[in-house]
Amino acid sequence: MTDNNIEKSKQELIAEIDKRIDDKIIEKTNADLLKKLINNSETLTEAIAIAELGTTYKRTGFHFDKRLEKINNTIKYLKKNEVLSFKTDEDATTHKLIIGDNYDALLNLLIEYKGKIDVIYIDPPYGKDSMGEFAQTNYDNTLTRDNLLSMLYPRLVLAKQLLTDNGVIFCSIDDKNQAYLKGLFDDVFGENNFIDILHWKKKKQPSFLRTHTAKVMEYILVYGKIKSSVNKLSIEKISDATKKVVNLTNAISLRHFGKGVRVKIGDSGKIEKGKYTIKSMQIEYLQDVIYEDGITINEVDVKAQFSVSQEKINEYIKDNLLFITINKGLRRDVSEEEKQREKAITDLLLDWGDNQDSEKEQQQIFGGIVFEYIKPVKLIQNLIKSSSNEDSIILDFFAGSGTTGQAVLELNKEDGGSRQFILATSNEITDTTPNGIVQDVTSKRLKRIMTGKCYDGTSNFKWLENNKPFGDNLDVYEINTVANFEATKDKTPFDVIDETLYGKEKLSVNDKIKWVCENFDGTQSFVENDNEYENRIRGEE
Repeated sequence: MTDNNIEKSKQELIAEIDKRIDDKIIEKTNADLLKKLINNSETLTEAIAIAELGTTYKRTGFHFDKRLEKINNTIKYLKKNEVLSFKTDEDATTHKLIIGDNYDALLNLLIEYKGKIDVIYIDPPYGKDSMGEFAQTNYDNTLTRDNLLSMLYPRLVLAKQLLTDNGVIFCSIDDKNQAYLKGLFDDVFGENNFIDILHWKKKKQPSFLRTHTAKVMEYILVYGKIKSSVNKLSIEKISDATKKVVNLTNAISLRHFGKGVRVKIGDSGKIEKGKYTIKSMQIEYLQDVIYEDGITINEVDVKAQFSVSQEKINEYIKDNLLFITINKGLRRDVSEEEKQREKAITDLLLDWGDNQDSEKEQQQIFGGIVFEYIKPVKLIQNLIKSSSNEDSIILDFFAGSGTTGQAVLELNKEDGGSRQFILATSNEITDTTPNGIVQDVTSKRLKRIMTGKCYDGTSNFKWLENNKPFGDNLDVYEINTVANFEATKDKTPFDVIDETLYGKEKLSVNDKIKWVCENFDGTQSFVENDNEYENRIRGEE
């Protein structure tokens, strides 16, 4: 995050404190003190911890003892794991897998993805102890409720900041904790942004050995960043063919694009004139495409296999429907009239996969059961389908076995989309994952289904008998640490942090110092107090 983004994040926290005053959750005098402390906090982590102290759950009738994230002088940053990363096609979508504490992963993602994530799906560890320090267990080996809520609170605050204004978050939860998590989500996202509690049938047949009732359902909480901006959740969307503006069977033709075309690549920048290949189709921009705040500011001539007339192109631009995709392709959104014809999902999910399906999926890919409590691909695929576009970014920061990654790949195969998944998971060691979940399950699963081979080159798994590898690329990162006062040559934060892993071009030394100071908590105060160190870095250039 830039310095500006950190301040914006603080103001968002202060706005939440103001809401608690209006809702009679916290007294104004207490709120004023919290707001003052937030404004004077040195890091975003510290600001979140202060805001959490103002959570009393008067509305929901329960209270939990808060365990705050520890604040120290260590900077957490992303380092690429070259061994686990792989590439199948230079022009294909590149997905991401982050290994480490998901709180650190979310803080790092904010630097590049604040306000850019379209869909979040999480399946937190509500039944077993798998969250490190936060997973102190009670006598029956389940995650204690205080720990569950304390662990989730700051992560949800960060997740909310990552979502687009029309973004959606789905959270799987059991019947024991669903009421408590709804209270937590109400506090972080606001009760007015609650969309639904979905009921998912997780078993084909119940266990009739249960004493009182035979349970077959589990729950999925659904919240929007801004509910009024969220589209209808539907898996019966307008056909992909309707949304295309180019088609492989059409002849190449020329279209003129006026100003105002949306660009999904970033806020501001330039697409160099030239030819770009997207899944065997070629788009040629005859002039540079200049865009600011995600909108083109110059007129451009484009050659492609257009399936729509110039008149339609003009109409789509006028109605703000036409956009340039992440990989420089062309698509359009559906109109409001078309959206009205889409059928919303119901809150009862009866044929969206079940536990038996997830076990079969494991058997196909791994030859056995390697991870417990995996959700079926169809469940997550349908959730994503109901709430995403073909170029959406999907985040799962409790990724576990990587089911969300496979669900995104399946959905892209189904509708020709280029959705990107970002997964974050700890590398927990268990009896079935002696090298850690990432090594033994998550990365192995993705490598097999994306390339058709495991890391050792073998391809003797049953999934290949009925499926073709999905392709695409995977960048794997680990959370590394460096002390913010480290001054040893080649080991300073300015040496070890790679800005290109955060969507940046290589920076000059001066710009690199400024960027690191603005984006990594705890660095700024050190550099400001050590001009000699800064001069030494500059001198070595």
